[in-house]
Amino acid sequence: MAREWTDLFVLDETRAAALPAPEPEKRGRFFKRLRQNMKKTREALGAELTQTLFDTLDEETWERLEEALIMADCGAKATAEIVGRLETEATTGGLTDPQALQNRLAELLAEAARPKEDATIDLRHGPTVVMVCGINGTGKTTSIGKLANTLTLELGQKVVLGAADTFRAAAVEQLQIWGERAGVEVVTGKQGTDPASVAYEAVRRGRESGADVVIVDTAGRLHTQLPLMEELSKVRRVVEKLMPGAPHEILLTVDATTGQNGLRQAAEFSKVAPVSGIVLTKLDGSAKGGIAIAIAQDLGIPVKLIGIGEALEDLRPFDPDDFAQALVKPDEVAA
Repeated sequence: MAREWTDLFVLDETRAAALPAPEPEKRGRFFKRLRQNMKKTREALGAELTQTLFDTLDEETWERLEEALIMADCGAKATAEIVGRLETEATTGGLTDPQALQNRLAELLAEAARPKEDATIDLRHGPTVVMVCGINGTGKTTSIGKLANTLTLELGQKVVLGAADTFRAAAVEQLQIWGERAGVEVVTGKQGTDPASVAYEAVRRGRESGADVVIVDTAGRLHTQLPLMEELSKVRRVVEKLMPGAPHEILLTVDATTGQNGLRQAAEFSKVAPVSGIVLTKLDGSAKGGIAIAIAQDLGIPVKLIGIGEALEDLRPFDPDDFAQALVKPDEVAA
């Protein structure tokens, strides 16, 4: 899975070769922030996932571990498999050292969160069209703004944004502010305009101007609002009519604080639009960070991006190994 932006995004060889080498110090700073901002999930797990859990290996140990992972919203399926494998390795494989068991737990959590399919985003379509959807309040527009900023300033991509949330004036204004920060064009329509027409115009403008990426912001909607869900499907069909194969990426923002509700939202959105990746937001405010594992296991949709705060650098590619270590390991081990 992605550790750097160039691991997540596939660029043509010439553009990729021109980029500066990744800065290890920068990645180290992000891991530190990830760990700090996942504190609520760790605190919710309490002492259950610390090394002392494995001092005595009995039935109560595995029950406590199972309860802790369920409380963190890792999901029943993933939890049963992880605990079962760890217990088997402890009882029949001779894995009894507490530190080794904790390390193995982190490995199993990372394995469960790791997607079974390619989780990159190909930016070689000229332009690549990314449609972003989700319910209200999940950080959709903010994530788009941060993503546009990264694509422009760190990866040298020309980006066009499409403000297809035409029912909420504040959403258009918010996207325009982000567009100004990133120095990218924002295609808008009048309030109440058909969202599909704005998306169409954004893709048309992207092709005309030689953009590398077009990101379409859609209106927030509940997965139970059938007319609005059908509207989302219409946006996708209109974009595809203009540019066959587009949208090339459909990202769904999921608020980590909603836990299992977020899992249900992802399942319902996938019925209307082929969601190719999850942007898991607000991990810094959630005690249910394990939802990243449940999404990967129950839905098979890769978590591609995570948001752990308000700063620009707090939107990053999801790395299951870093995630697992930030979730369970004590500070002196994880550092």
